[in-house]
Amino acid sequence: MENVSVVRIFVLSGINETMNYRIAIFSFTLLYYCVILFLNISIIMIIILDQNLHEPMYILLCSLCFNGLYGTTGFYPKFLFDLLSSSQQISYEGCLLQAFVMYSFACCELSILAVMAYDRYVAICRPLHYLSVMTKRKLAQLICFSWLTPFCIFSISIFLTSTLKLCGSKIPKLFCVNWIIVKLTCPDTDTVSSNILSYATIIIYVCHGLFTIWTYMHMTRTCVRSKDDRARFMQTCVPHLVSLVTFLVVILFDLMYMRFGSTDLPQSIQNFIAIEFLLIPPVMNPLIYGFKLTKIRNRIIGFVYVEKK
Repeated sequence: MENVSVVRIFVLSGINETMNYRIAIFSFTLLYYCVILFLNISIIMIIILDQNLHEPMYILLCSLCFNGLYGTTGFYPKFLFDLLSSSQQISYEGCLLQAFVMYSFACCELSILAVMAYDRYVAICRPLHYLSVMTKRKLAQLICFSWLTPFCIFSISIFLTSTLKLCGSKIPKLFCVNWIIVKLTCPDTDTVSSNILSYATIIIYVCHGLFTIWTYMHMTRTCVRSKDDRARFMQTCVPHLVSLVTFLVVILFDLMYMRFGSTDLPQSIQNFIAIEFLLIPPVMNPLIYGFKLTKIRNRIIGFVYVEKK
């Protein structure tokens, strides 16, 4: 289908209120982005280089950190550039690409966390079958599922958006969002296909959430019976549970506000709500796993101790 949009440039108007403090915001954002890169790359390298960490749980953590790098790289470099630019514009193609990255990052995070919940479920509820269930082949399939599912869904979603005729070019956010682009369509444009896919996507990821709840119900029931299982739950499941709850809270808060929230809030507060999922999880995930998981913590302590010598 031919792309019929007449809009070739979008304006990211969400940044306007921050321009009076752009040097301070630029400095803080650059420092924060460097912290994200350092923490996530450190965890990834520790897991890759240490043969003792080549286990499903740590490989899935590595995938989670990769996703953190992927999502934040889709936002921070462009945002930093906009802070130093006199006009906050983005091309039509660039906007669609950024929207794809933002959505696929969020859904990859949910998929990976669901797979991690399944891994912990097998380890705690079916420990005798863990090695036969979580084989290298099964692990590779689960990782491919967690990445390819959102990539396929949002490739179709962005393609459908690219076929729409747009009559507006102002995006009241710091980055491009597919839902906002669809709202810029002309009144006579048919958006039924995009809406159907949006609701189907919501159903798919609600099922992810229900599956994760189901696994934790079974794990909690199992851990109540055994002191050893309770210790294992606290050691390996609590970091995952904290990551999951934090991400769900920030992403649901953003979605609810984007669809039903008031536009009377100051733009700075709206901006913070919009980028919470790019601020908190990418830093919290490597920190909480690095401190809580014994093998990674010991590896970090050992590395620091050697460096001091």
